Amino acid sequence: MLTLDRVGRRFANGTVALQDVSLRVEAGEFVALLGPSGCGKTTLLRLAAGLDSPDSGAVRWDARHRPTPGEIAYVFQDATLMPWASALDNARLPLRLRGQPGHAEARAALVRVGLGGFEAARPAQLSGGMRMRVSLARALVSHPKLMLLDEPFAALDAFTREALQDDLRAVCAEAGAAALFVTHSVHEAAYLARRIVLMTPRPGRILAEISSPLMAAGDRRLDPAYAGLIAQITARLRAAQVG
Repeated sequence: MLTLDRVGRRFANGTVALQDVSLRVEAGEFVALLGPSGCGKTTLLRLAAGLDSPDSGAVRWDARHRPTPGEIAYVFQDATLMPWASALDNARLPLRLRGQPGHAEARAALVRVGLGGFEAARPAQLSGGMRMRVSLARALVSHPKLMLLDEPFAALDAFTREALQDDLRAVCAEAGAAALFVTHSVHEAAYLARRIVLMTPRPGRILAEISSPLMAAGDRRLDPAYAGLIAQITARLRAAQVG
């Protein structure tokens, strides 16, 4: 679906965020980007979204799966909701910006993320987890082919975070959407992703790619291989730090 071919990105202040990064994302695949702060994970997402351009290398789309601009959804660490608007109006924003009413689609998206009955609620009336659910509904309302998620659950408590991880896996599978998910959490990457991409400290490079052996369905935390995958990822990151 998406190929980054030896991509590099240097900012105007001289900071090299990415260097010689090559990565493929297949249609419907869930890929986690895992690495230390400042290693270029968010820059990589911006390149995939078309919000930035590489200084070297290329970002290419497969013609069969190339999304339109409206079929790429971006979810941030903060829910970034309009505080004056209802959950329904926040969720339907992408469609409204394209001149479509979007009420039915937004209601369906809110139901899908567990917020049926909260359509009229303002962000201040919702918990942090519920606000993030509205953000996910807003991402889903356009039926995206690719979801770009930049640490969306980092500020949430553990119970809410696990519940939203389950929901995200389910909605991506149902929608057939690919996902590129940035996280600092080894446990989160191991639980969510089909493939975990480990990145080096700045300048960001690909350290390793680890394919998940976990079962596709069900609670992967109960899979006997889950602890082994976490240990494998942790050992690889520690070895890189020592090296």
